[in-house]
Order: sequence, then C-alpha cells, then structure tokens
Amino acid sequence: MMQFEIAVVGGGLAGSIAALSLARAGRSVALITGPATRTDGRTTALMDQSIRFLERLGLWDKIAPATAALSAMQIIDGTNRLLRAPTVKFRSSEVDLEAFGYNMPNAALIEVLDEAIAAENRIARFDQFACDITLGAEQVTIALDDGQTLETSFVVGADGRKSKVRDSADIKVRTWSYPQTALVMNFAHSVPHGDVSTEFHTESGPFTQVPLPGDRSSLVWVVKPAEAERMLALSLDDFGRLVEQRMQSMLGRVTVDVAPQAWPLSGMIAAYFGKGRAALVGEAAHAFPPIGAQGLNLSLRDVMTLTEILGENPELPISADAGDRFDRSRRPDIVSRSTSVDLLNRSLLSDFLPVQVLRAAGLQLLSAVAPLRNLVMREGIEPGRGLKSLPEILREKIRR
Repeated sequence: MMQFEIAVVGGGLAGSIAALSLARAGRSVALITGPATRTDGRTTALMDQSIRFLERLGLWDKIAPATAALSAMQIIDGTNRLLRAPTVKFRSSEVDLEAFGYNMPNAALIEVLDEAIAAENRIARFDQFACDITLGAEQVTIALDDGQTLETSFVVGADGRKSKVRDSADIKVRTWSYPQTALVMNFAHSVPHGDVSTEFHTESGPFTQVPLPGDRSSLVWVVKPAEAERMLALSLDDFGRLVEQRMQSMLGRVTVDVAPQAWPLSGMIAAYFGKGRAALVGEAAHAFPPIGAQGLNLSLRDVMTLTEILGENPELPISADAGDRFDRSRRPDIVSRSTSVDLLNRSLLSDFLPVQVLRAAGLQLLSAVAPLRNLVMREGIEPGRGLKSLPEILREKIRR
C-alpha cells in the first residue's frame, strides 16, 4: 500500500493547481487524474489575485506568452426591452493596475501545469479513476480501478460536479438548472480588441467577448437550448456573421475557424466545503454560469486557503479537523459569489418589470458614481480588497 500525506482526486485545472501548490508547501501528494478526456476548447480569464498566485508557483512566466491582458471591461445592455441600462466601462487604470487580469486558453494552461507536475518530486501522478474512497478518523484509503490502493492523511475533491470524494464524505448538494446553453468558441477579427472585454446582456443571458493574443478573442454566448441547436447547425461562415452582428461590428469582420462547443448551464453548491479529512475545491464544491470571470478565480481561492491550512506546519501531521477549518474559511466567499452570479443571471432572464428597473438602476449607479465603481472593481479582483481600500477611496473623493 502506497502512502502519501494528501491525495488530490481530479486532474482538471483546479486539481492540478491544488496538487502543485500543496506539494510546493512541503506535502507529499498523490494526484489521481483518471484517463485524459476531450480537449477543452474554453478559455479562462484570471484576475490579478490569481495571476499573483501563479507567479508564486513559478507558472506565470511560462503561460504569459499565450495570454492577453484585460485592461478594460464594458457591459452593454443588448436587450430590446423598454428599460435599458447604460453602458458601463471599467478601466484597470482606475484601480492602479496595468490589467484586471489575463485571458488564456485552458489547453495552454493545462500544458504548463502538466510540465510543472511532472518535474515536481513531491507529486506522484496516477492516470486511473478512484473507484472507492473510505474516510476514517485517522486516515483516508483510496482504491484505484487498476487494483492499487493508496493511504493518505487527507483527500481533496477536485473531481467536478459528480464528485466521488463529496459522495464518500456524505456531503449533500443543492442543484438547479437554467433554460440556457453556453456556446464557447474562439474567433479572429479584423479590428484590434485593444485589450477590452465586452459583455452584452441579452434576454437569453450574457454574450461575453474576451481578448486573446493578436486579433483574436474568445466568446461565451449564452442562449436558449433550442437556439443553441439551431446555431450549431450553421456553417462557420454563417456563424461568424451572426457573431459580428451580435457584436454590432465592434471588432469588424469575424472569422470562426473551429466549431463551437456547447455546455448546458446549471448551478450547484455543496452543503459543506470541507469535512474531517476531506475538502472540496472547484466544481466539486460550487458551480454557476460563466458571468464576471468568477469561476476558476473562486476555485483558486479555494486552493490558496487550503494551502494555508494544510501547509502551515508541513513538518507536523495533518489535523483531523482540517476539512472543517477549510469549510469555515471558505463559506462566506463561496456563498456570496454564488448568490450574486445567480441573481444577476436570473435578472437577465426575468420579464418582471421591477427586476429590470433594479438591474438598470444598479448599472446606472456604477456608470455615474466613480467611488462605487472603484469599490466594485476591487472586490471583483479580490474579496475584501474593495472594503480595505474604502477609506482611501473616500479620502480621495473628499480631496477632489
């Protein structure tokens, strides 16, 4: 029987980064990935806090050439409703940053992670599934589907929405669905994006363009499922014209060279994010629609907190209540972010006039009140960052 201090179950972005971070904190780690799955054609926008984390892990210099800066973000009301919100533009210079963050292809980030994991002598990688996980008071026993058995002091569930770690820890979940499908693709355009990301709010959900290197961008287009099926049947040329029309030709001629991927939208949140000798990170703990670049950034904050707890004294055994400590630490951030994204998405779908009034009024305030916009930008980058800077923002406002 092989022994490790920590087992990370799940080889996606959250699991790979968790394994690397915990190993760099001085723990021996078994990374249980399962066989390779389909190619991930999505991109991820990581905010400044997450970029600093990648720097500490020694990953940023290698991934940086494949990224594009997000120096400005704008929200445009693309609905045809009577009450339409004003356009709101957020500039990173307003919060003294060169960029809010950077957008990168998932495939490029995975490649850099795989190389770093292969070079890390505290990580043993297993390309098998965990078929049985038994959590005890003193240890965790994991049986792999090839007959091998591992024994660890702690297990991290990074194994997605159908998490076996979560089920083994007897942690319940609350799930919900949306009448929406996200179409994900990359496209070329004839007009430079200028490091600006644009999110159109439509009756069916957000239409979000995010810069990639060169004259290319990634796109998440949320539509109704029936509309998604119709659009997926279009030729790439017709699809490109549709994207250009939706973007009001802001980026000129659009060329889609690879068929989009479709992802039905739903939400999920676990009753507990940690318990005893187990913790859940990423979509094993929380999942919600792709709005406001919150998904992986929230997952990386899971990993940062877990590393602080499990790596604070790497020379000592992991305590039996580490999972409970993790749950208490992460609950405010996860619950608040999940709730806010859910409410915003539902407000786009609602035809109820008072809801439309509230959404339009909120965006009007962000557009007109610079201190409030500054606070929201800082909070979007890092929880608590806006509140910490509030006295400074108010002093600057008074001086003006």
